[in-house]
Amino acid sequence: MIPIRLFNKKSQAKLTLFAILLAFIAGCGTMQAGAAKTVTPEMQQLAQPRDMSFPPLDFQLPKSDRVQLKNGMVVYLLQDRELPIVNLTAYLNAGSIYEPKDKVGLAALTGAVLRSGGTLKTPPEKLDRELEFMASSIESAINSDHAGVSFTTLTKNLDKTLALFAEVLKEPAFDPARVEIAKGNALEGIRRQNDDPKEIAGRELARAIYGDHPLGRIPTVATVKAISREDMVEFQKRYFYPANLIVAVSGDFDREKLLQSLETLFADWPNQAKPFPPVPKPSEELSPAVLHVQKDVNQSVIRMGHLGIDKNNPDLYAIKVMDYILGGGFTSRLTQEIRSNQGLAYNVDSYFEVGRRFKGSFVAETETKSESTAKTIKLLDSIITGMTKAEVSDEELKLAKDSIINSFIFGFERSSTVVNQQARLEFYGYPKGYLENYRDNIARVTRADVLRVARQYLRPDAMKLVVVGNEKKFDQPLSQFGKVQEIKLNNNK
Repeated sequence: MIPIRLFNKKSQAKLTLFAILLAFIAGCGTMQAGAAKTVTPEMQQLAQPRDMSFPPLDFQLPKSDRVQLKNGMVVYLLQDRELPIVNLTAYLNAGSIYEPKDKVGLAALTGAVLRSGGTLKTPPEKLDRELEFMASSIESAINSDHAGVSFTTLTKNLDKTLALFAEVLKEPAFDPARVEIAKGNALEGIRRQNDDPKEIAGRELARAIYGDHPLGRIPTVATVKAISREDMVEFQKRYFYPANLIVAVSGDFDREKLLQSLETLFADWPNQAKPFPPVPKPSEELSPAVLHVQKDVNQSVIRMGHLGIDKNNPDLYAIKVMDYILGGGFTSRLTQEIRSNQGLAYNVDSYFEVGRRFKGSFVAETETKSESTAKTIKLLDSIITGMTKAEVSDEELKLAKDSIINSFIFGFERSSTVVNQQARLEFYGYPKGYLENYRDNIARVTRADVLRVARQYLRPDAMKLVVVGNEKKFDQPLSQFGKVQEIKLNNNK
């Protein structure tokens, strides 16, 4: 449910009037057939929902407060007194894109042990107990392109939780026992990573698209075993410092007191002068490939895709509309044909995963029974190719744009979502006015735009096709789609 406070007074009045009318109509509908009440012509006229019309809601983007501390740390704040809770998330430019090739998995392990391994002042067991006693939580993780450390606490415990949070960021201890537990968990994850056919297909498609780029690398037993506690300590020191940090805070807090606490807690934290290691761009060369993973299952997992776009692409909005029409929901072409008309799959979709620092990927995915594997692949290919042949219909265009525009406000449902969204926009370097102009940019997309971007950015001739399934049960051999490369499942030893 969208909080009413996110709308201006005029819009609130419209919503209130609409609610009153709905309540009145519902009351009319509950009258007994033999009731003595008389329905007047005026009441009949009001009780026709289809005939009602209202001016568009004047939705204004909620704003948060941006402050830069003396040490360079950027803080976004949005107060919300609805509940006595405070949420804080810190974003740091760090990730697996910066880890050595022979130690893939270092970033993820560092992110896991950063919190679980305690701090130099608070051992891990004591940290666990104190947070549990306060009903607070501190979490940390590092993915491909950023590190995130966050906490949730009751307002009355904000000072203590914030102090522990500062310890985790500045002085993690990386307790040796917790390091070994994390490495054991990582090795167990590698051992079990081939249990799920969907996980296999997604992993192998990423490797096929990105090759030896850091975005295509995955941890192996050898790379995880090569990671030491000292590697984690060095990784944290290298990338965790104030000027590399953007913080988003929401909830029930005193603004001036919180800012002063942040200034004090991080005043002695030195900034890092060492430049970031260079990371090459993914290869732009697009070429087809057919990869098969033999697995004795009754359902084939199909993934196909190629290198896509990043957030700075000038055709971003037309691509989003095209994306929706092709594979973005129950009304998409893929769903209508493969699921509804042909009954070949329960789930089918496609999407451009918009890259924030590097180009993301275009992916089309589905699962189908083994006996319809080739038929489904052909349908996927023909529907994707069809997007490049002719303009979409007026109805498709209108539905896609209306759906994207109307769902936009749900990105501002909670204060924590709002402030984190605005912090991420700066963190990833989105252009100014991105959110403010988003709906207008979507509304301007035309049928000609959709066809143009489909022809430019969809490459059916250069798809990486990955199929996980039992080839003995396929309706036709995969060789008809190209030379088949067999991938052996060896748990990446």
